[in-house]
This record gives sequence, C-alpha cells and structure tokens, in this order.
Amino acid sequence: MSYSIIGFGNIGRALAKSFARKGIDVTVATTRDPESFAADAAAIGPTIIPKELAEALKADIIFLAVRFESHPNVAKALPTWQGKIIVDVTNAYGVPPEELGGQPSSKFVAQAFSGARLVKAFNHLPAATLAADPAVDRGRRVIFVSSDDDAAATPVRALAEQLGFAPVWLGRLAEGGLLVQARDKSWAPLIFQDLFKKAS
Repeated sequence: MSYSIIGFGNIGRALAKSFARKGIDVTVATTRDPESFAADAAAIGPTIIPKELAEALKADIIFLAVRFESHPNVAKALPTWQGKIIVDVTNAYGVPPEELGGQPSSKFVAQAFSGARLVKAFNHLPAATLAADPAVDRGRRVIFVSSDDDAAATPVRALAEQLGFAPVWLGRLAEGGLLVQARDKSWAPLIFQDLFKKAS
C-alpha cells in the first residue's frame, strides 16, 4: 500500500509525524509547489516526501487533511477516483446543514470524489494530540473509524494499528459514524475525546 496526505497544515503535519515515527513512507502535497514546504517536511523526517498534487494522488490511500470547504478543489484534480481510498479527516464545523443537503458531512464529501471509497477517520483529535506518541502507560490512543465500505475500512484500520493507534470501529457513516461528524455549530460527541485502549 502507498500513502499520501493532501494538506500540510496542522493536521497534515500531525499525520506526517505519525508516519515518521514508524518510518513509513508517505507523500505530502498541497496546491502549492512542493518546494515551498520541502523544508518543513524534511524537519519531520526522511520518510515524509513532498510531491506535486498529481503525484501524491497516485497513492492507494489518500488522507484528505484540508479544510472542509477546500475539499471540492481537491476533488477536481482527478476525473475519477475509482479504486482510491479516501480517508476523510475534515470537520464540517460551522457549515449549515442545508449546504450539505441534510446529509452527514462525510457522505457529502464522498459525493465530490466520484468512484472513491471513503473512510472517516483521524479527525476527532486536535493536531497536537494526534501528533503525540499514541503509546502511553494507559495503552494506545484510540482512532475512530467509520465507512459504508467495510473492505475500504480494513486497510485503514490496519494502518492505524501500524501507526501505533487503537482503531475503534463505529460502523456506517450515517449511523455510528455520526458520533465523529460535526453538524452546524455542534461538535459530535466523540470529537476531542482522547481515549485509550489498554493492552489485553
């Protein structure tokens, strides 16, 4: 599996630090020239590889770590996203429900990425917490995962394990997945919940 992170703000950098900690290669891209953030990527670690957006989108699993309102611009970068697994790390806080057609935010995002297999994950923690080592005395930090595509969720859950987290399955996007999707000016119940799973 190959991985990329689209977006290199606080959350994108936090995700990159998780990959660097385990020595896993990941490409990072924004709409800017990769030279503009190459030094920041190098400071995180040698496995963080800045690329042009078109190159980064060749990855098997793509982390969408941009502002919610920017996701349509990323979606336009490919004519079809067939076969790609998109990990939706966005939060639609402050977006009126009518702008989403009354849908959960991740279903709205999924519609923009035609043919993609969308998984909601890695969005419920603040950047500083997400960047920290997930292994502590209390166990491993929890990452919530939800999707309407079980087969797409499987490698994302496996990656979370590889990165040192404890993935917790919430089910479908419009069911348990609602626990990690902001709505209007309300944060979902599990957002910002820093939980740990003890080793069995």
